[in-house]
Amino acid sequence: MLPTPLTTPAALHRAEQSWPDLPAIVDEQWAEPVRLTWSEFADQVRRFAAGLIDLGVQHGERVAVWAPNSHHWPIAALGTHYAGAVLVPLNTRYTISEASDIVERSGARVVVTSGVFAGIDRLSEVLDSPIAQDRTVVGIPLEQAVDPATGAVPWNDFMNVSEAAAEATRERANAVTGDDLSDILFTSGTTGAPKGVLAEHQQTVAGSHAWGANGRLTATDRYLMVNPYFHTFGYKAGILPCVLFGAAMLPLAVYSPTEACKLTAAESATVFPGAPTIFQTILDDPARADYDLSSLRLIVTGATIVPVVLIERLQSDLGVETVVTAYGQTETSGFITTCRPDDDAVTVATTCGRAFDGMEIMLSDACEILARGAMVMRGYLDDPRATAETIDADGWLHTGDVGTIDDRGNLKITDRLKDMYICGGFNVYPAEVEQVLSRIDGVTEAAVIGVPDERLGEVGKAFLTVRDGANVTAEQVTAHAREHLANFKVPRSVEFVDTFPRNPSGKVLKRELS
Repeated sequence: MLPTPLTTPAALHRAEQSWPDLPAIVDEQWAEPVRLTWSEFADQVRRFAAGLIDLGVQHGERVAVWAPNSHHWPIAALGTHYAGAVLVPLNTRYTISEASDIVERSGARVVVTSGVFAGIDRLSEVLDSPIAQDRTVVGIPLEQAVDPATGAVPWNDFMNVSEAAAEATRERANAVTGDDLSDILFTSGTTGAPKGVLAEHQQTVAGSHAWGANGRLTATDRYLMVNPYFHTFGYKAGILPCVLFGAAMLPLAVYSPTEACKLTAAESATVFPGAPTIFQTILDDPARADYDLSSLRLIVTGATIVPVVLIERLQSDLGVETVVTAYGQTETSGFITTCRPDDDAVTVATTCGRAFDGMEIMLSDACEILARGAMVMRGYLDDPRATAETIDADGWLHTGDVGTIDDRGNLKITDRLKDMYICGGFNVYPAEVEQVLSRIDGVTEAAVIGVPDERLGEVGKAFLTVRDGANVTAEQVTAHAREHLANFKVPRSVEFVDTFPRNPSGKVLKRELS
């Protein structure tokens, strides 16, 4: 194996040298499935880069991608990097006004977007908005062909470059250095307006390599990708580890437990990362038994507080050899701590593991989790004040999360600083309460907030979703909480909801609960 690269173009060069004829991506979402080897994938990346260069895109300029998971996305992402440009992923749940704001703030010159997808014609929205003014719009055909008369450049036309032009992009790729920007990802915005996170190639690759090495990825792995590519979980813990270790990408644009099971069985997927809600739906899907999921060897979950009972069910019900949890933030390319594959079940079920290679963690006097190391961002886009407030003079990134670290270095997230409330003079961390409520039979997800109370200042209110057909009452919830929690932690009211309000990355928006 060649040395670990510092840039994604260098990683791509290594991939096509090391595994030229092995599968890079298998996209089953088309009438004729798209299957590309690493050699073929690299050629497609160079063609996309040539298209950008032909438009006059210079080193360091920005390219936005607003599209669901398909083979086009990693080609566009790596092609942007290959041309020396900076990738700006756009959340597929954004409205056109939100997308316009991000495109404007990032200064993107080119926008790659999809046609009709899930009933929404994003391409038409873009062409009818300020986004299209003085910018090139590249249209990905999904449910229908892209008409160049609309003002968009169809994907196939954009990629239609000469072999000489594609090969000429190598010079631009070789000029990319580790301290060049690789991307600008915007935060979830759970507590305010999204901020643009500036990540360098060396930070991005360090995180992706540490993630893949911890998961023991190899070129024999087949990676099911339900995590959206616009998120670090799909991009930096998905696409890029595959490039670094040669695993085949299996994208899925629209998640459903049935489609995930079907693709796993059809392509013998071995690696399946996802948010806790993904696995909850699979475990509760009665059709799960119809599919052979025995090829799965690794499940990684995280991105939010993970109920202990979920980890236990993944190990017992699915029989997966390795289940690990991990913790990260956009500001660290998604990588802070992780469990290791050989950790015992208790460690995996109750902690987020130790710091990734290249990272270190500590707690502040207020028990806030601080992180420092190779994956920490350069800073926030056009916001030096927010950067200084987040990264202190010693290089520690203040996460805003509260936690504990045991004597083995394992981190346990107890909550967000902003989520904590005070009941009768005692601090209550909702995540602890949510863990307890998630163990109630029939409860699928729990969210707890503090609400005003004349006597105690604040008291807990629990919001729960339940499994179809389950009969869970507020009295049962309160009784269970009283059995397992101190009185000041017991929610004083319970509300059952069909769904939770979520931000574009799927995290529960507690500020919208009342």
